[in-house]
Amino acid sequence: MEMSMYDPRKARLKTLEVAFPDKNTTWFDGCTDNHDIYMITDAGGGLSITEFGYSYPIWNAGESRAPISFL
Repeated sequence: MEMSMYDPRKARLKTLEVAFPDKNTTWFDGCTDNHDIYMITDAGGGLSITEFGYSYPIWNAGESRAPISFL
């Protein structure tokens, strides 16, 4: 599925093809506030961090879940 994400290094939105299988996504249950972290996903050669609510996910190029121990 195509998804728009905010790239803070370029200060603009980027559209990436993303899938959310269990092998590349970590979900966080119990979100109640709009700024709670809802999921982190390895996507498009970077790390996507999605908050609970309607904001755009943040995409960090060259990062992954492995260095932060969320495999």
